[in-house]
Amino acid sequence: MRIERITYDTIPSVVKLFDAYRQFYKQPGDKKAAEEFLMERITKGESVIFAAYEDEQPAGFVQLYPTFSSVAMQKMYILNDLFVAENFRKSGVGRKLMETIFAFCKEDKARSVILETAADNYSAQRLYEQLGMKLDGVKHYEMNFES
Repeated sequence: MRIERITYDTIPSVVKLFDAYRQFYKQPGDKKAAEEFLMERITKGESVIFAAYEDEQPAGFVQLYPTFSSVAMQKMYILNDLFVAENFRKSGVGRKLMETIFAFCKEDKARSVILETAADNYSAQRLYEQLGMKLDGVKHYEMNFES
């Protein structure tokens, strides 16, 4: 398995995966919009994406968004997206992607990486806990502005 950080030039290799990820969450497929979204994030330095490849085939990706802790006055990252293609699940791809972003965040001197997951996503929760992540006890609220 090979893990690489996605650049503007390598975005096309993960567009299909990103589109499948969105469809998994009941969004309509739109590869053109997916590619434009990812290109904008990378061009503006608004996200960091790593992808896993098995035999040169995209197997999964993880996307981080940088943010800051005002209290700690340090950088932190939000792990917003982690997706492994169905035919590569249960093969260690998710674990390897997580280990990669932990190393990246440490190297970047980030205070932490945070994420949220569905209450019923037990396999993801198990992975996060096996990797040493802890529930932080914070309640999340949302104000949705979509029409």
